[in-house]
Amino acid sequence: MLDVAKRANVALSTVSYALNNTRPVSEETRQRIFKAMEELGYRPHAMARGLASKRSRIIALLFPNPERGLGITELEFVTNAADTARENGYNLVLWPSEMHDPEELRLFAQQGLVDGVIVMEVRLNDERINLLREIDFPFSMIGRCADTDGLGYADIDFKHTMLETVNYLAGLGHKTIAFLNQSQSAFDNGYGPVVRTEAEFKHAIRVAGVEGISSFCRPAPHTGYEVTNKLLTECPGLTALITMNERAVPGIMQAIAERDWHVPDDFSLVVIVSSARMAEMMTPALTTSDIQVAELSRLGVELLIQQLEAEEHEPLHELVACKLVVRGSTGPCLRVLKESSSTPVVAGGKIPEA
Repeated sequence: MLDVAKRANVALSTVSYALNNTRPVSEETRQRIFKAMEELGYRPHAMARGLASKRSRIIALLFPNPERGLGITELEFVTNAADTARENGYNLVLWPSEMHDPEELRLFAQQGLVDGVIVMEVRLNDERINLLREIDFPFSMIGRCADTDGLGYADIDFKHTMLETVNYLAGLGHKTIAFLNQSQSAFDNGYGPVVRTEAEFKHAIRVAGVEGISSFCRPAPHTGYEVTNKLLTECPGLTALITMNERAVPGIMQAIAERDWHVPDDFSLVVIVSSARMAEMMTPALTTSDIQVAELSRLGVELLIQQLEAEEHEPLHELVACKLVVRGSTGPCLRVLKESSSTPVVAGGKIPEA
């Protein structure tokens, strides 16, 4: 920095002000300093700057996915969050492992490696949130716990998303609709999206005046195949299925195909909380309720940065609805139109998980 100051003919403190934006520096002086830096090949040392400012300008994304792993949609969250952080002058690191002991998070937070964390895969009663509150460490949520008093979050509007999807299928003439959720263990552990979509599906079928049945399913093609076979065998009148389980989709499609049915003439399929990239990899391309990854990632990162920059703001409570995108996997069920009868099922029923 002293070499830069000499070459730019400014005080050492002026170089510091120009780099850290701590005091106003004229544009002409700033450009002279940057030119001197370029000529000397000078780059600020991130760790040294962090020691001086007590800020690392690094934030962490806590994104544990032990059961599902990081698929296409999950990686879109990571890349979008990293882009937003970079645009705001921060770097982002990913913690994809599940923390079995909250003390792991306490140690991580208090080492000074990161300025704050964005918490994903939030449970209704989440030990990570409880700990971060206890130690008063800056955090934001993409998702939400049950008690959000004083906390900000950005989450999916599951009510609107499920209502829109069920009403769309009912409008096509489907009278019996199934929902294939994620695993029973995710539900039992209070994982927010699984608990909320289960409740909102039951609400949506009542509003739409159709019959519905729900089932849990582990995130794998073979379990998608097994559960779909059970649904189709035990519910002959079933003509459409909604799933929030991307990894089960190949098995769902296989179970339909083995009955010599064609999508969508004989059966309709919608994948919710998904992405266009996943949908367009299938044949036919899947109708989806696309998660607004870029918007949720941006909100989560900016909410955390607002705290770090000590900006005055009210806690953000933002619900972002998924966007229904109709592709080739949905339509009126021609198979049922040709049949004279079907077997009804009980609204809100449940098939055991495979």
